[in-house]
Amino acid sequence: MEEATAPHTDKREEFLTARQLAGLLQVSESTVRRLAREGRIPSIRLTPRLTRFHLSSVLGALDGTQTKTRTRRTPPHAAIDDPQLSFEDLM
Repeated sequence: MEEATAPHTDKREEFLTARQLAGLLQVSESTVRRLAREGRIPSIRLTPRLTRFHLSSVLGALDGTQTKTRTRRTPPHAAIDDPQLSFEDLM
């Protein structure tokens, strides 16, 4: 009698480093860190020196499908209502 195996149901999400995300977005690692610091993309700070990024959440924030929430780390001059990146964001 064959043993039935359940399909792979691993629900773990992939989290990327700033370097990995920068490579996917084709921007510098410092740009990724700056966008996270400004609240333009979501990030998860595990320790003071360890930050991870959830790819689908970042892409949703960049294309405007996810609503932005103002956090304490978002500077007052950040464009909260404009989800699109501009060339200024990349410099």
